[in-house]
Amino acid sequence: MKNWRFVISKRWFGYLAVAVIFAVVCVLLSHWQVSRLEEKKLENSRVLDNYENDPIPLTEVLLSPESWQDDLEWTPVVITGSYLEEAQVLVRNRPRNGQPGFEVLTPLRMTDGSVFVVDRGWLPTGNAQDLPDVVPAPPTGEVTVTVRLKPGEPALAGRSAAEGQIATVELSQFDDRIDAPVYTGAYGLLASETPPPAQDRPLPAFKPELDEGSHLSYALQWIVFGLLGFAFLGYAIREEYRHLNADDPAEQARAAERERKRVAKRSDADVEDDLLDASLR
Repeated sequence: MKNWRFVISKRWFGYLAVAVIFAVVCVLLSHWQVSRLEEKKLENSRVLDNYENDPIPLTEVLLSPESWQDDLEWTPVVITGSYLEEAQVLVRNRPRNGQPGFEVLTPLRMTDGSVFVVDRGWLPTGNAQDLPDVVPAPPTGEVTVTVRLKPGEPALAGRSAAEGQIATVELSQFDDRIDAPVYTGAYGLLASETPPPAQDRPLPAFKPELDEGSHLSYALQWIVFGLLGFAFLGYAIREEYRHLNADDPAEQARAAERERKRVAKRSDADVEDDLLDASLR
């Protein structure tokens, strides 16, 4: 009778190394999913803490144009000033409910001379061109707006945009367009403006959904996959052991017992199907 020493070989150590590497990758992917879950929980807590608060003056929240703290996201603030329609730009590649479109960014010059960028909403791509059919004009003169704060976005390498458009909400680009101090740490999603515009506003942003997603279940699945790698390795070792000991009486007895149990589990319908197949052959 052969023993289990066959597993002490380069071949099986190689298989073990593959199983270990696979398990490590699964653990890393599981940790990544857990970190994604924690990020989602943090986003949800910011929405719960800030979204429905009463608006406060912008200068009480952002002490300088460059300042930003992540826990300020979705905080409502109120600003008074006048829109700079000539500096308005469109942000490309902003889908909404599966439809391509643009975000409309309109700088607002405040009473102290500094400029804050307002995202006035979303417009669909036109039917005949890669632009909205109509871009509604903002209100003229002095307006008071309520916005919810969002952090500026980074530049994307290799992404470009046509004249009057930008690829991301990269607020530093407005420094080149406007001769005034620009808030580059944050911009605002428009909630309301007084007086209202003469034309319909672009579609407002959706309220973020409080959903943690499937990250926890994915994390558990990766752990299970890692364990299955070792289970498959054990199964392969057991099968090779049985093959190498097929002529051993003790192993033959165990094989016969396994076959007996397998047959005992078969239903009458299974037996009838086998008899029918045999008669047809």
